[in-house]
Amino acid sequence: MRAVIQKDRPGFERPEVKADINVTPLVDVVLVLLIIFMVVTPMIASGVAVDLPRTVNHSRKPDDGKDIIVSVSRDGRVYVGTQALSRVEELGRAVVAERRKAPHKTVFLKGDLRAQYGAVRRAMQALHDVNIQDIVLGTEELTKAR
Repeated sequence: MRAVIQKDRPGFERPEVKADINVTPLVDVVLVLLIIFMVVTPMIASGVAVDLPRTVNHSRKPDDGKDIIVSVSRDGRVYVGTQALSRVEELGRAVVAERRKAPHKTVFLKGDLRAQYGAVRRAMQALHDVNIQDIVLGTEELTKAR
């Protein structure tokens, strides 16, 4: 690109104003934000990752962070949020403690697809023993192959 020189005064030369937009800083900022979101998004997921059973009559419930997530993994371990419990008998006390902090929260029980039925049933019984009646069972929607 050649610069056009204008002479306003003798001995003073002013180059023409360049009107091109430099998008490199914008692209740098957008890429950094993209990387940050890619790293942070998996950490936002609530509770422990389990493969949920698939059902036809699945009702969608938004994950709004207003639930106490109880997870039973495939090997029978019980978690409240991401905190592992050493025994299922501790589940009732842990959930009651969470309920004291926020009484409006419901209990969302996620049992792994490959977990033994007895492990999930013991978790439900532990919740029932401390008089928690509103338990939501987590499932995924069964997609129909056509």
